[in-house]
Amino acid sequence: MNFPTTGVAAIAAAVIASTALAQGAASSCNSAKHREFDFWIGEWGVHGPKGKLAGTNSIKAEFGGCVLHERYDTARGYSGESLNIYDAPRGVWHQTWVDSSGLLLLLEGGLREGSMVLEGQTVGPDGRTTRHRITWTPNPDGSVRQLWESTDEKGGWAVAFDGRYTRR
Repeated sequence: MNFPTTGVAAIAAAVIASTALAQGAASSCNSAKHREFDFWIGEWGVHGPKGKLAGTNSIKAEFGGCVLHERYDTARGYSGESLNIYDAPRGVWHQTWVDSSGLLLLLEGGLREGSMVLEGQTVGPDGRTTRHRITWTPNPDGSVRQLWESTDEKGGWAVAFDGRYTRR
């Protein structure tokens, strides 16, 4: 079978370009900033404030280490997932959370004094805006504390969830 030389050259150029882009993308997430949330990677049991198991969480590095993919499940049928990425051009961490209740939560922030702090807001069916702040803090024993705070009706911060991640 004979191919026109311009067609072969175009295909070869496309393959070379896509390979170069893939190699560049894979190496573009190796900075210290991209590794700030790596303490969260692992297989976890998530416990509430009284130590009761609330659910399980799996956080894996994907897409060449550029994305942290979270998968959360409970025995009660509630589940959710998030994608987390360091947005280098803007200098912020971003999380997109979706769950089985239909919640979409977009959070942004960064590392503050050794803790990852991400903030965002949701709008309820009544039109009321609720602000959210989630803080993940690595503990010396290898566990991670997750403190989720939301604003109450008066605009003050209230604890929505205070959990401890322990490795499974």
